[in-house]
Amino acid sequence: MFDKLEDLLVRFEEVLNELGEPGVTDNQERFQKLMKEQSELQPIVDAYKEYKDNKETIQDSLSMLEEEKDEEMREMLKEELSDAKKRVEKLEKELKILLLPKDPNDSKNVIVEIRAGAGGDEAALFAAEIYRMYVKYAESRRWKTEMMSLNENGIGGFKEVTFMIQGQGAYSRLKYESGVHRVQRVPETESGGRIHTSTCTVAIMPEAEEIDFHLDMNDCKFDVFRASGNGGQCVNTTDSAVRLTHIPTGIVISCQDEKSQLKNKDKALKVLRSRLYEMELAKQHDAEAEARRSQIGTGDRSEKIRTYNFPQGRVTDHRIKLTLHRLDAVLGGDLDEILDSLIAADQAAKLSSLNEEDA
Repeated sequence: MFDKLEDLLVRFEEVLNELGEPGVTDNQERFQKLMKEQSELQPIVDAYKEYKDNKETIQDSLSMLEEEKDEEMREMLKEELSDAKKRVEKLEKELKILLLPKDPNDSKNVIVEIRAGAGGDEAALFAAEIYRMYVKYAESRRWKTEMMSLNENGIGGFKEVTFMIQGQGAYSRLKYESGVHRVQRVPETESGGRIHTSTCTVAIMPEAEEIDFHLDMNDCKFDVFRASGNGGQCVNTTDSAVRLTHIPTGIVISCQDEKSQLKNKDKALKVLRSRLYEMELAKQHDAEAEARRSQIGTGDRSEKIRTYNFPQGRVTDHRIKLTLHRLDAVLGGDLDEILDSLIAADQAAKLSSLNEEDA
């Protein structure tokens, strides 16, 4: 580990020197790449430098303790030694996590698909609530959201909704949200007062750029039609809505949110590209089955991941057995405690897997 850290320290200095060269901004692509590398290396380098400083403090304190006779000074040195040892232990753990292989998609924006599952109108109402939960979470982090497509059920519920969340690290935070979300409550549509269980599925897909996934336009078929549902002037009176069919996979995407047919076409292509990219990632995950088993679930749409229980006011994440008794706050977008716990559990599983390989 320490050989790798020394190599990264050398590389960090090289990057800083390159960024300090005259005319470095002339090549914007190269400049952006160097800035990104500096940003990725900075936390590792800072932690490693602090680790080395504390190791030096330990050596100095031990040497001085051998010579120091004054009891008061010895106590101060012992305290300094104890603090440095604790910090070294903590930094070793931090450095192991920082050196874990990075998911290349972590910095990407995400496309979120939410679909009502079992439960009819109640499932659609729940899907709309889950949509609002993510929008509020995005707002709390000052991320932008953009509607891609929406299919409503007429009473405020969403049969299906697709939207984009744009923000640094959006995928790194939200990638654990894919799967089946379950709600237990007395539905507004239920007169008997019985608790029902309904579901919706969430798919979190990294936004795929053209360099990530090449889409052959010969495989795409476009149809245009008149938008339906709530819309402003022109939306319902022109053939602005777009239906995109990917012939090899049979995937069909409809976008009618924009007045412009061109904009709807662009949104449909973004969704298709990300869906196909997600399918490629799923194949890679299946090929790396052992690694996948050691990680928290990220991507299996059939996996029941979380229950929102209204009578008890609780939210339970089944993967890490975490239960929070603050349902309203979670549905209001306060997701950080759940997401932080999922990230920590995933990191612990990966570290454990690495330790087994090293053993």
